[in-house]
Parts: sequence; structure tokens; C-alpha cells
Amino acid sequence: MDTDPSLGFARHDHATCVGTALAQAERLCADRGLRLTPTRRRALEILLEGHAAMGAYDILERFSAEGLGDKPPVAYRALGFLVDNGFAHRIERLNAYVACTHPGDAHDPAFLICRDCGTVGEALTEARALQQAAKAAGFRIDQRLIEAEGLCPTCQDKPA
Repeated sequence: MDTDPSLGFARHDHATCVGTALAQAERLCADRGLRLTPTRRRALEILLEGHAAMGAYDILERFSAEGLGDKPPVAYRALGFLVDNGFAHRIERLNAYVACTHPGDAHDPAFLICRDCGTVGEALTEARALQQAAKAAGFRIDQRLIEAEGLCPTCQDKPA
């Protein structure tokens, strides 16, 4: 079965994946006049480590162990910056965060969440039909968030 490596489910050179994402975040911050502080950068690194969603307290636990702070606002401020600037997304269903696989691109993400291993893939979606339905109903969409739960290719291949 062929899988799209950009979704996070395929085997790939993960060190290059993380390095490229961090370099892109640094470039976008420089272009936008934003500060990617050490804490914000570390939060993004942590999210990039495994293509899995992580809760704010998981990030905070890592920060505390690394001497970056042990108070919840430290993690929430770093994650807020990442979400507000398109470097991460909040997955409502999991009350967790995941690094964006398309930072800098305007897009409506759809999250593919493996119910067994917790890996999260991010797919780009075509939101035109939803926008048309909302318009017909007189509804203004402020945010689109699509979350699908199932089994990733690795978990599908596991013996029952």
C-alpha cells in the first residue's frame, strides 16, 4: 500500500522532516517579524518528534525536565503562538496539539487520527462544498476543523 509521506504515516527521513519544518518556521518568523523564542522553538520540536498529538501538559512535562519552566502558562503561551501563526493545530477531539505539515500555506486541515497508535496525519481538504452549504443556510463559518478517526497503515497491518 502506497501512502503519502506528507501525511505522517509513511516511512521517511524523519530527521530531514524535522529539520525542514524548523527551518521553515524560522524563515516564516523572520519574514513576518515574529520571534521564535527558545521555548516556542522547543515546543515545535517536541510536536515534530513523532507525528502524534500531544497535550499541553505533556509539553509542560518536557519543559520542566529540560529547565524551560514548570508552570502551565509557559506551555500554553508557546502552543498558542504556534497555533496562532500556523505552525501547529489544536485537535479538539483529543484536546491536544500537532505540528502543522503545511506551515505558511492557507489551508483547511483534516486530521486523520489513528485510534491505536495515536499517529496523526494532516490532509488538505477541499472545503468548497461546506462553504456553499453554509452560504445557502445563511451561516458564516469562522473555523473549519475536520477530524477522522480510524487505523493508520501500520496498525492495519498488525495481526488481529
